[in-house]
Amino acid sequence: MLDTFVSIGDTLKEIRETRGFNLQNVALKTNINYTVLSRIETGKRLPTKPQVQTLANFYNYSEQDLIKYLISDKILYEIQNEDFGLEGFLLAEQRIKYGLSLFNDYENLEKFDLKSRRYIGNKAKLTDWIMEIIQSETKGNETFIDIFSGTAIVAREAMKTYKNVVLNDILFSNNIAYKAFFDKSKWDSKKIVDIVNEYNILNPQEIKENYFSKNFGDKFYEKDISKLIGHIREDIESRKNDLNEKEYAILLTSLIYTIDRLANTVGHFDAYIKKPIVKRPLNFRLIQTENFAGAKIYNEDSNKLVRRLKGDIAYIDPPYNSRQYSRFYHIYENLVKWEKPKLFGVALKPEPENMSKYCTVKAKDAFKDLVENLDVKYLAVSYNNTYKSKSNYLENKISMVEIEEILNSFGKTKKHIFKENISKSNSEELLFISKRN
Repeated sequence: MLDTFVSIGDTLKEIRETRGFNLQNVALKTNINYTVLSRIETGKRLPTKPQVQTLANFYNYSEQDLIKYLISDKILYEIQNEDFGLEGFLLAEQRIKYGLSLFNDYENLEKFDLKSRRYIGNKAKLTDWIMEIIQSETKGNETFIDIFSGTAIVAREAMKTYKNVVLNDILFSNNIAYKAFFDKSKWDSKKIVDIVNEYNILNPQEIKENYFSKNFGDKFYEKDISKLIGHIREDIESRKNDLNEKEYAILLTSLIYTIDRLANTVGHFDAYIKKPIVKRPLNFRLIQTENFAGAKIYNEDSNKLVRRLKGDIAYIDPPYNSRQYSRFYHIYENLVKWEKPKLFGVALKPEPENMSKYCTVKAKDAFKDLVENLDVKYLAVSYNNTYKSKSNYLENKISMVEIEEILNSFGKTKKHIFKENISKSNSEELLFISKRN
């Protein structure tokens, strides 16, 4: 077997001699110049890839193995006289090993769109329909209030029409995303890209166990990935004094979007899949920011916030069943707050926080209070009528009759049904538009 550390020239010479050919005969049969072959075998020049392929075919030798020797010689040739040659080689090795690429500038790199994240009840497929109805049924383009913004898909669409858009959500992970995507503050893209490049060459084998990996490794995330997540989150926090609020939000939101589809779950963190987790690279990517000068961002209880707001229209899409979003997305909440709380149960959740009244028997009263205190001309209310749910857990806490009763007290109300969905599920997607009396 050939020595792993010999050069391509030494390798070709040994193969030729083993096969019993003289150099002149090889030159004649392969149409490669004799002098060129001689210089290749003595290490005075490197062969081209086509020459290696020709020789591999002539000698009936593994083309793949010969090309490996060629690549090895090329690398050695490039780095042997460089002051930081070895460091450069190790950097390249990490990039190749983990399937990652380093970025040069923000504009030309592949980024996450707002809708890339998985989120229960998001309206990505309904947004066009919702906004078409709103625009046909209402007047005024000053202020659009999205009081339960969630992924902010609807709010983003409203930004095309309205001068001001209010985004609010009680979840810290959603609020940080609004700042990252829409806050109008200036930020240093080169600084952020340089930080991401650092994250993309991290070797998990060189990273110590941390809060995140000890709790979530080999459960919600593969062990090496969980070590990287914890390390990166700690690093973002250590840089906080050197980042402005927008930059800090971009890094945190990009981390959430990067790890979203690496999670060993069905899309939320109420439980993890109890099967071996496939090892994949982290491949940290940034989000595509969409700065909007008219964005007003809040992180408050919606029923308290509406008492201070005024606008043309309020879009309302609260949770209607027992699913508490703060519990379903507890890992993202934990990552954003980074207080490292004690965790409980199989799903490793912290103590309950930001529990919504809309997921309880108090939902009807909360909705009524919200509607009565909104200072707007119009209301647009999304409602999923889960009328054949087999689970009390998924059953709506406010009935359609109750919704209509409360909205009728606000003003004249029209009900719109998303027709494409009627025959495909056990539920109806509805949109109510109410005009104030």
